[in-house]
Amino acid sequence: MDFFQSQESLNSFQWILRAVVAYLFLLFVAKLMGQRSISQLNFLDFVIALSIGNIIAHPLSDEKLGFKGSLISTSVLASLYIISVFVSLKSNRVNKFFDTPPMPLIENGNIIYKNLAKARVSIDFILSELRKEKIEDPEKVALAMWEAGGTLSIFLKPQYQNVTREDMNLPSKVFSIPRTVIKEGKIDSSELRESGNTEKWLLKQIQQTYKADIKDILLATVDNKGQVKVFLYKY
Repeated sequence: MDFFQSQESLNSFQWILRAVVAYLFLLFVAKLMGQRSISQLNFLDFVIALSIGNIIAHPLSDEKLGFKGSLISTSVLASLYIISVFVSLKSNRVNKFFDTPPMPLIENGNIIYKNLAKARVSIDFILSELRKEKIEDPEKVALAMWEAGGTLSIFLKPQYQNVTREDMNLPSKVFSIPRTVIKEGKIDSSELRESGNTEKWLLKQIQQTYKADIKDILLATVDNKGQVKVFLYKY
């Protein structure tokens, strides 16, 4: 089609077509590249995101640039990204190039200044990250590791850790997450089936306890004991 080629000018419909094709194509490429590329932005992901963004953006603002070449270049980069990911999974040397090994920034309460310089982070940043974890004193930290994705993993010294049920020899409870069975006035049938309950049972529970209509419910959850919790709209 003409809107794929370079033009002296594009009409409104051709501009719309370029934008729609670019949007759908990027969705497909992102899906193909996998969750890794959007869940964390490490060195390889940053390079690819920057490259693809530049390649796709220019034909969407300049009609004199062909669109076909951008799609081909993006496809090649996505393929190279996928190949690089698989190679890094097979080769430790390649993996270390793309994903820097974790680096200790705090050990036994001592801040390792030379590693702060390597990670290019400041002491203020470290203190900020500790405050986010409700830690006011670096001396309480047994180990703080700077991860490849740009996050800080923090482990407290044993004497500052919270007491667990295992520490007190108490019986453990089975972990479960309540299932969202109603969201914004609509029943989620698949979640309801996974919980082992029926729509008739759910409506009965809601009427007995809350006397509310489905359309008035913002959120409703069911736990593994069959207990329903409802959050109504507040106007």
